[in-house]
Amino acid sequence: MSLHYICPLCSTPLVNSHNTLRCANNHSFDFAKEGYVNLLPVQQKNSKQPGDSLAMVQARRAFLERGFYAFLQTELGNIVGKLNVDNIIDLGCGEGFYTQALASNTHAQVYGVDISKSAVKYAAKRYPHCHFSVASISQAPFNSQFADVLVSVFAPLFSHELARLAKPGATLIVASPGPWHLKELKSYIYATVNAHTPVTAPAEFVQSSQTLLTKQLTLNFDDVKNLIMMTPFAWKFRPEHWAALEAQGEHDVTLSFYVTQYTKTAVA
Repeated sequence: MSLHYICPLCSTPLVNSHNTLRCANNHSFDFAKEGYVNLLPVQQKNSKQPGDSLAMVQARRAFLERGFYAFLQTELGNIVGKLNVDNIIDLGCGEGFYTQALASNTHAQVYGVDISKSAVKYAAKRYPHCHFSVASISQAPFNSQFADVLVSVFAPLFSHELARLAKPGATLIVASPGPWHLKELKSYIYATVNAHTPVTAPAEFVQSSQTLLTKQLTLNFDDVKNLIMMTPFAWKFRPEHWAALEAQGEHDVTLSFYVTQYTKTAVA
């Protein structure tokens, strides 16, 4: 099976030979023993270890393995399963929880891209039926108009890059926080918890559908701790917040997600 990566340094095709990807300009990138390839050149790094830390990856892995987000995973898999496509890219794939569900519901080649080496290393080791790379989703290592489907689950949206990657008529699937996602936990650190609003259509895409998924759960402190640690607002929790959470024991938590589909408009 041919892989369709391009060189992050010169944008020419990469050819796989003896477990190494190499371009015509002799830039080479070796596959790690876990099966992923690192296509993040040093000039695209914003820190020594960009992306989610190992601690965040481990917390998310522990939480997701408990099945609390399985209903979102199933929804994304069902959407992709109805599409007859060749190439899917999961942008900001993390440790592959959603990527592998996409791959399990399609015959397409599924690529997972994330800037976190810790996350991709885990994903590739556990889900060998997907293709994983360490790379920036703002400069993804694929040719223009390569993707039939782009998927973004809680990841930043880079409109220009989405438009570049998507074929005319391609589908973009975005999972984003629903109105009151984690409102009970946010009330510990915010005086006023504001509702999330849906993501607006990126440039060159039009919205085709939107679903709101919501579930109420009762979580113990360990699960709540992992849930908080995998979110961007974890750094705002001070010792007194953690103490209050632990003292309460069980917590009622709202999980809420917008799942929005967009279609890439045809080039005029």
